[in-house]
Amino acid sequence: MEVRDSNGTVLNEGDNVTLIKDLKVKGTSDTLKRGTMIKGIHLTDNEDEVECRHAKIRGLVLRTEFLKKA
Repeated sequence: MEVRDSNGTVLNEGDNVTLIKDLKVKGTSDTLKRGTMIKGIHLTDNEDEVECRHAKIRGLVLRTEFLKKA
């Protein structure tokens, strides 16, 4: 299974990614802004989602359609 970002680049375990769109986070009042760097992603069983951590939010799951490899 290959996980790909919005541009079609293959993502690997531990890669750094950048958000390409402002995203509201469910369950919090926080918004992740476009251009935010997310470091050390973790691949999941679903090729459309990756797990990651942000300074404010733990256990964050992001869809790969909103990510770009950094």
